[in-house]
Amino acid sequence: MTSSSENKGSAWDVESKEAKRLLAEDKFDDCLACRVTGSAAFIGLGVYSYYTGMSNLRKQENAVMQSATKYKMGSRRLGIATISATLVGMGIYRAFN
Repeated sequence: MTSSSENKGSAWDVESKEAKRLLAEDKFDDCLACRVTGSAAFIGLGVYSYYTGMSNLRKQENAVMQSATKYKMGSRRLGIATISATLVGMGIYRAFN
């Protein structure tokens, strides 16, 4: 059983011509300078977070090893590397997409 409003197309009908037109108009493309700046910022932040994170971890190694926490050096290094790799990946994604 279909109602007449379903046959005419409702406001939620994503396949309507109006929705397709609006989606086509919504295409946005950045300028080259915006892409380069955004990409460099993410990559730079990833490299900086890796360098400073590992440096601070080396400085605090004795305190970390003596602490009662179960998160020792390996998991902390993995966390820093993961965050840094994610930021660098975002920079590469920003450069090409």
